Amino acid sequence: MQLGDLGAHVLKVERPGAGDESRGWGPPFDERGESAYYLCCNRNKLGMLADFSNDDDVALIRRLAASADVVVENFLPGALARRGLDAATLLAEHPRLVWCTITGFASEPSRPGYDYVVQAEAGWMSITGDPSGDPMKAGVALADILTGKETVGAVLAAVTGVRGGLTVDRHVTVSLYETAVGALMNVGQNVIATGAPARRFGNAHPNLVPYELFHTRTDPVVIAVGNDSQYSALTAALGVPALADARFANNAGRQANRAEVVGLIADAMGRRECDEVLAAFRDVGVPAGRVRSVQQALASVQTSPLTGIAPQLPAQVRRPPPRLGEHNALVREHGWEAFGRA
Repeated sequence: MQLGDLGAHVLKVERPGAGDESRGWGPPFDERGESAYYLCCNRNKLGMLADFSNDDDVALIRRLAASADVVVENFLPGALARRGLDAATLLAEHPRLVWCTITGFASEPSRPGYDYVVQAEAGWMSITGDPSGDPMKAGVALADILTGKETVGAVLAAVTGVRGGLTVDRHVTVSLYETAVGALMNVGQNVIATGAPARRFGNAHPNLVPYELFHTRTDPVVIAVGNDSQYSALTAALGVPALADARFANNAGRQANRAEVVGLIADAMGRRECDEVLAAFRDVGVPAGRVRSVQQALASVQTSPLTGIAPQLPAQVRRPPPRLGEHNALVREHGWEAFGRA
């Protein structure tokens, strides 16, 4: 979808009958029977059906691939090779083609990959949630989403290399698991550097203090102090002399005295209104924000029941997600020229 948002012609090929399984991931469904899940990530594509057990459909896919820049697929190993549609065959035939395989686990390509399983195995859940509760997944399918974003970069790099006449690996493989492990970032580096196990901090931060959620008399607020000058501003805004203790002047000191610092801030925040503290923080440059609902967040951006959350410019929404097989006849008759006729 992101490549389509950026202007690429994207043709989504689905199996006859059920099509993309996310079409059935509901409710909610819209009045046409399309699931919200499917609609969230399929705009700016044409859609066609192909039966890989049908020789004519296989021949059609081969013709389309011959003039494509990129093929993206997530089949289990061997499924495409049985029909002569595998990466090795088509890359050998078409020297400007880039092939991208998305898999769950690069080291176990036959293993189905789902976001929830990956969040568990990549360590995310072990560091997410209340320290006294169960491990917790993120509220959205972040491993899936990050893998999509990783794929965009990998595909664009490979296409740029090919068009620049460079020697590049034209078969790009991106996996959910490796993407998720790579996204551990500072938490992963903490473990690499110290050998100490990562632990859950709930709404707090393993490296920064104060960097967590606090309750006011009205709404919860998160404070994200990233440097010592912001902490000084926080201390002044809250008007709590004890927070100006020299022990807390730098982040290392606040880390060593986390419970005391957090306790003083929590006490001060609990006596104030949300709007009051946010205004005070805004005036002195303390990063902070109210915990808002999804409905409140969506009210601040452009959205559509059909095409979802509008992308950031220069990306654009040009087409709604295709119905199952919507452009089948058009693509079969005109090939890639269907994009000029749809």
